[in-house]
Amino acid sequence: MQSIENQPNVFSLTGKLALITGGGTGIGFDIARCMVQAGATVVITGRREEPLREAVGQLGETAHYFVNDVANLEGLDGLVEQIETTLGPIDILVNNAGINLKKPALEVTDEEFSRIIQTNLTAVFALTRACARRMVPRRSGSILMISSMAAYYGIDRVAAYAASKSGVEGMVKVLASEFSPHNVRVNAIAPGFIETAMSKIAMGGDPDRRDRAMRRTPMGHFGKPEDIGHAAVFLSSEAARYITGVSLPVDGGNSIGF
Repeated sequence: MQSIENQPNVFSLTGKLALITGGGTGIGFDIARCMVQAGATVVITGRREEPLREAVGQLGETAHYFVNDVANLEGLDGLVEQIETTLGPIDILVNNAGINLKKPALEVTDEEFSRIIQTNLTAVFALTRACARRMVPRRSGSILMISSMAAYYGIDRVAAYAASKSGVEGMVKVLASEFSPHNVRVNAIAPGFIETAMSKIAMGGDPDRRDRAMRRTPMGHFGKPEDIGHAAVFLSSEAARYITGVSLPVDGGNSIGF
């Protein structure tokens, strides 16, 4: 029997290449940071180059960036091809990029609804398909989706966003069923209320919503972006090798609070 000191660290991502969309800011950045700390090489993408460049500067020499808009579906196969040609096979995909719209349902236009679905659901499927077409023949890979509490219970004024995240939840189960026999796992993380710059602005302008969120969170405080990052590392690591098709709430109990 190996001594404890000589046993491999099943939480390590050393030697893995992770693609994280929307990785220049917010939760995406902290997912990238946690994966770098776990030993991974990371590629972050986003629409604006300056935040990506700044993020890579903070993440260090094992981080790279590509400017990309996931809503541009025609470019996703080329993005994956470029990354794999330049840096090697993608082992981990984190579908983090997304947009929101807080607006009463009766005022949401068809164009607004379609834009949310295109970015948060259709693009997630398209990029997942592009990566999985390479992961499945290699019989290795971990795919993560970022879901939301909006897929768990009704939150007013986010009809399009909730629809997109509910679609992600369903897609996780189907893709896990199809890909897992090929050793490609598919899971989701459903963040609760996390303290990001964006959420502080949103909650700061809506104190009633903040109070309601806090009242139904049993742990009594909001989460940190790194809480999502640590969960992403776990689900992408060998420690989670028998976990697929699940959506993990990282929410301080919000999804079961009253």
